[in-house]
Amino acid sequence: MLYYATDAGYAHVTPDGHPEQVARLTAIADALEGVEGLDRREAPVADDAALLLCHTQAHIDRIRRAAPERGRRRQLDGDTYMSHGSLQAALGGVGGCVAAVDAVLDGEARAAFVGCRPPGHHAERQTPMGFCLFGNVAIAARHALERHGLSRVAVVDFDVHHGNGTQDLLWDEGRALFVSSHQMPLFPGTGAPDERGAHGQVVNLPLAPDTDGQHMRDVYESHVFPKLLEWQPELLLISVGFDAHFDDPLAQLQWETEDFAWLTERLCDVADRTCDGRVVSTLEGGYDLDALGASVAAHVTTLRDRSR
Repeated sequence: MLYYATDAGYAHVTPDGHPEQVARLTAIADALEGVEGLDRREAPVADDAALLLCHTQAHIDRIRRAAPERGRRRQLDGDTYMSHGSLQAALGGVGGCVAAVDAVLDGEARAAFVGCRPPGHHAERQTPMGFCLFGNVAIAARHALERHGLSRVAVVDFDVHHGNGTQDLLWDEGRALFVSSHQMPLFPGTGAPDERGAHGQVVNLPLAPDTDGQHMRDVYESHVFPKLLEWQPELLLISVGFDAHFDDPLAQLQWETEDFAWLTERLCDVADRTCDGRVVSTLEGGYDLDALGASVAAHVTTLRDRSR
């Protein structure tokens, strides 16, 4: 399988103590160092044409203008920062997702993992927030639809925080199913079940604090997998946040590393039945470094084994 990454992510430097830190990439690289069967590729830099699939030109221009000089840092909101290297890192995240979709749909591999930062699922059409600048997975979905001519794609987001940005960017896109499981109440405060999208193609599944992996499995078995099988996507995109892990400092779900492996396995089952196993996953959250490394390894090795 394919693994897209970029050293540009190491130049996106947040303040000391910020959970979305450079060390996340180090933890992931260390966890995947000994994993065989990964075709590691440099994530290319996205162009404006890709960004405009979801964002306005005004938003793109705002982010470019906000990029500070070397050695400086700019705060965009309460917890979203840019350093000198942040723009290139964010463009690499989008570019990696677009390249992964191209490669998978062109038949180079059945699955790809994009291990870039900053994450993307909180970035709305005209608003950076929640550590995110651009909507990586939503842009990937629109790229598959517009550039490859697909009729249906699905995005599954199991980050502990609701993907409000992905929901916003795909709200009017009737060809894209968006399914999110997330803790509620929790930042950003969106993701209620009655938020259903312009075409009824948004499915939000709030999970109460302190619920465990077995509860998650029951919810996915009863709600998510049947919906995906009904939708019959031609490509499955996954926003893989690992902050539902019980060790994560930013939330209170009680998933274990094995739960991420199980969920990846079952999503691959759905992909095998609907889209010839074509899966692209992209990194979102996960802020305990040990839990992040272990969970990424579990996800990627499962995805690799299923895509052979």
